[in-house]
Amino acid sequence: MSGDLLDNLNALAAGLFLLTAFGIVAMRQARACLQLFIVQSLLLAASAALLGLKFQSPHLYGVALVNLITKPIIVPWLLVRTSPGEIYTRREIDQVLNIPTALLIALALAIAAYFFGLPLAAAAGSDAAGPNVPIGIAGLFLGAYTLTVRREALSLLIGILAMENGAFFAGIAIAHDLAMLVELAIATDGLIIVFIMAVLVRALAQHVGATAVGELATLREGAAPPVAGERR
Repeated sequence: MSGDLLDNLNALAAGLFLLTAFGIVAMRQARACLQLFIVQSLLLAASAALLGLKFQSPHLYGVALVNLITKPIIVPWLLVRTSPGEIYTRREIDQVLNIPTALLIALALAIAAYFFGLPLAAAAGSDAAGPNVPIGIAGLFLGAYTLTVRREALSLLIGILAMENGAFFAGIAIAHDLAMLVELAIATDGLIIVFIMAVLVRALAQHVGATAVGELATLREGAAPPVAGERR
């Protein structure tokens, strides 16, 4: 496969990756955000495989395989198994800003990411000067921005995962000889974080009755139950 075709396919994957990042910002349903995260993870794996073909790097093949197994398959399965059933409902997620304002700010962040990414791409060399670095940084910024405007615990978790996807999307172009063991260690840590966060989301829903993190402010310490045999 020619280098120009690989570059064009990678640019297509990068453009779609950026669109999914904007979609996660705009969507108001947890299920839609999860589906966009799955698509974004598949695009990350596709970009890693394309760069692996371009650089003839077995490490990037490993990165593509690990991401293909963990993020589109295992992470959603963990969320479904450990989180409340509301991940399948169409109840709207509380958001600080309305959608048009949120998208305008997201666009400004994407433009800023382009200018941040240019020096990094230049420092990495001409081979890495493709779209991965600026778009990966944009995905990182938009994932962090999602954390600031969302109030639902599940959408906050997806924002954290989207930040990781953005960091990896830029990293596979800069350090395409990243050791496989490092990728496996990071993927394992990510799965542990997802499991712990999903358990906390379930506990929050059971004790508070909602998964909005703002509801935690209403919690109060109740009176301790009487101990058996204790005089009143």
